[in-house]
Amino acid sequence: MELINQLIDFFSDFADPKKRVFVGYLFLSVLIAFVWLLLFRGNGLKDAVGRIFNKKIFFSKSAIADYKLFIINQGIATLISPLLLTQLAIATAIYFALHDQSFLAQGHFEYIHSGVIVTLFSVTMFVVDDLTKYLVHRWMHRIPLLWAIHKVHHSAETLTPITVYRVHPLEGVLYASRSAVAQGITLPIFIFLFGGAVDLYTVLGVNVIVFVFHVTGSNLRHSHIDIRYWPWLEKFLISPAQHQLHHSVAEEHHDKNFGAALAIWDWMFGTLHLSEKEKDLTFGLDPSEASPATGLKSLYMGPLVEIFLILRDRIRQGVMISKRMISFVRKAPSNFR
Repeated sequence: MELINQLIDFFSDFADPKKRVFVGYLFLSVLIAFVWLLLFRGNGLKDAVGRIFNKKIFFSKSAIADYKLFIINQGIATLISPLLLTQLAIATAIYFALHDQSFLAQGHFEYIHSGVIVTLFSVTMFVVDDLTKYLVHRWMHRIPLLWAIHKVHHSAETLTPITVYRVHPLEGVLYASRSAVAQGITLPIFIFLFGGAVDLYTVLGVNVIVFVFHVTGSNLRHSHIDIRYWPWLEKFLISPAQHQLHHSVAEEHHDKNFGAALAIWDWMFGTLHLSEKEKDLTFGLDPSEASPATGLKSLYMGPLVEIFLILRDRIRQGVMISKRMISFVRKAPSNFR
């Protein structure tokens, strides 16, 4: 019985509406893919079925590595999650800190209609969460230490909904911390300003906006079904095809489309790339990265080794600069000292 309970815990994400891979969202993603292929791409029913459930995709070495990482990372998350900084701890600290300021009184906006407060809170939570995802994602591509970790995700050579779990445990810690900070800051500010009326509009316990994002095919972003939106809409919402471009090895697609749900951050900060019509993409890492897509030892230990080498080089450079400065000071004429 204990083994059964452990297995249920490992695969609980498929039964949790708060998770992207909830079976209901997966089913709707398949349905959307069928509609896209039948009505917009002109595929026949048999061709559509064959394309959606392509064995070469779901049983590729890269996909099998995704499944292995999913299981292993679930176990690691169970062990380390109690050690992470929680949203409650951050929210409590900020809530009490707000009482020390004199600019605004507690409950200053309590008079506003509760429906407006709940709507504002639901939208703000979604926007702040999405913006912080964009920022962290962009940093992970720009900062060498973080890229060493994030390249595990980009080593996927085929995309399936489980690819969202293809992350190094350190990236999992980073994103869990991001979520705790984003929500831990927003929640106490709203409670302090708006009082007890603060609440979320939810469906199945999920922020209604996040729920809409998932039921409209969020899982298709990590898939081989290249659903595109109208160009004007892709400036506001990231389409599945846009996120697939983000995984492309083509140089023109590098450092583009960092957004999770909203494309407005990419549009604002110059990293937006609209989808391209019926273009074959190659996923994975540039050959210069030289990181196997399927070896578990490489996927887990490779980033740690690379981080060590980066830090070692940084320390060596720092020591060399310090020695040069000391040497310069010693050789400088006394009147310049």
